Amino acid sequence: MAELIAPEDLPAVATAPQVAKVVQTTVDALAQDRYRRRGIPYVKIAGRVRYLREDVLKLLADNRIGGPDAA
Repeated sequence: MAELIAPEDLPAVATAPQVAKVVQTTVDALAQDRYRRRGIPYVKIAGRVRYLREDVLKLLADNRIGGPDAA
């Protein structure tokens, strides 16, 4: 199994492989989400896809189900 990264350990500007480790998916699945214009917002820097840590953390928080802080 691939090494996981804790969300708080994600760099401020992360690559697709780093984000894939946090959300436990594949780089290809992230690419499909970008193609379908869904999933985690991203930026392109010199033609390269990058994800902002704050967007990844927001996605995780927005999709949380259950627990004491759930709406």
